[in-house]
Amino acid sequence: MPSSSPPNLTMASVYKSVSKTGAKPPSPDEPDKKNKQRVLVLTSRGVTYRHRHLLNDLVAMLPHSRKDAKLDTKSKLYHLNEIADLYNCNNILFFEARKRQDLYVWLSKAPNGPCVKMHLQNLHTMEELHFTGNALKGSRPLLSFDARFDATPAMQLIKEMLHHTFGVPKGARKSKPFTDHVISFTIADGKIWFRNYQISEAEVAKSVDPDAPKSKAVETELSLVEIGPRFVMTPIVILEGSFGGPVIYENKEFVSPNALRAEIRNRKAQKYHARTQEKTKREVKMKALGIEEGREKGELDDDVLFT
Repeated sequence: MPSSSPPNLTMASVYKSVSKTGAKPPSPDEPDKKNKQRVLVLTSRGVTYRHRHLLNDLVAMLPHSRKDAKLDTKSKLYHLNEIADLYNCNNILFFEARKRQDLYVWLSKAPNGPCVKMHLQNLHTMEELHFTGNALKGSRPLLSFDARFDATPAMQLIKEMLHHTFGVPKGARKSKPFTDHVISFTIADGKIWFRNYQISEAEVAKSVDPDAPKSKAVETELSLVEIGPRFVMTPIVILEGSFGGPVIYENKEFVSPNALRAEIRNRKAQKYHARTQEKTKREVKMKALGIEEGREKGELDDDVLFT
């Protein structure tokens, strides 16, 4: 039995059901330029409360992030690639704590790499700083990079990794269509300094003709007010794969915190040995001169106290 509706109406209803209203069909000459970046943020066991507060500050700053529970292992970090695939994340921001005092941060592109390991120090969270700056939660930041990031290929790669991790893509699930803060990355003394600033706008009246329109008599002045958190990262090594593979860059100037603490202990031990040697030399010299024999022993001498 033939259908009672006209063929053109039937095809129109089918087209509306399979296509979005008002959406243009993709052209083969114009590829899809949508930036799909999603970051998995998690820590290892043994982090302190300051490390947890930093993690919460970064998660609130990155609306395209996905926070996960702590990772139990510290040797099999390649398991993070499976977790990232499970949550549909192509970037990993992993904080690794050592001895409850040293913090290392990993930036990785899952699942094929590369990945960067850096030592994080001089950490100050938002609760500690009490800055007056503020930003809308979920707003997209502007990323500001130092010109020295383009000096070497290693820094260019680190710049791209930071851009993928901290750059919120347009149209992210929890992002807001506003840009009201700037994340700054500066290189100084071989370290990367992280700062977060609010873009503050203030109306400043300028001296003009009183007969001029009111809109022309007011100017908008932009200023930056720091929000926090702030920390410093020292690049250590860059691996070709994600948490594995050959080393493509190594910072020869980096000294581990364990080596620094061992050097401090060695200096203290050397001072103690120098004091004991001087005391021994003094006692031998006094015995050689006969000063010890002619002196009367008192009540606090070792020979009297420990006889």
